[in-house]
Amino acid sequence: MEKNKILVLGIGNLLLNDEGVGVHIVNLLEHEEYTEADLLDGGTGGFHLLGFIQSYDSVVIADASLDEFPAGHVRVLHPKFAKDFPKQLSAHEIGLKDLLDAAFLLGNMPDIYLVAISIKEYQEMGTELTAEVKLAVPNAIKQIKLLVGSLLN
Repeated sequence: MEKNKILVLGIGNLLLNDEGVGVHIVNLLEHEEYTEADLLDGGTGGFHLLGFIQSYDSVVIADASLDEFPAGHVRVLHPKFAKDFPKQLSAHEIGLKDLLDAAFLLGNMPDIYLVAISIKEYQEMGTELTAEVKLAVPNAIKQIKLLVGSLLN
């Protein structure tokens, strides 16, 4: 079986409510048996994901973003370097940005896209998404599917 050329990587901490939205998105795609791209729950990120992302032509990352937009705002970015990402990618920003810098420095950087879902800065412990972010999940999934579809064509 030939491996897909596209990875959808959900990043987040499921124990910090909205901060885990990227993982929730990948879990929902798995539940609906989405097969247009490989799916991976990347947890809170880190260097252990380096081999995974380097084995794909394109990686679509779903992640929470602490930014100037209201909670639940969804946007698709095509950053080239770690500095091109939003200033704060929630609680694990250093790990993800360092991971991408390492891939770039090793000369095996896939084409990276980010589906960023804005969240509020303060996150209580818990496993439920807030109403604003929960309402944004279908839009984020739609954006991921549109993006993957365009990459496959």
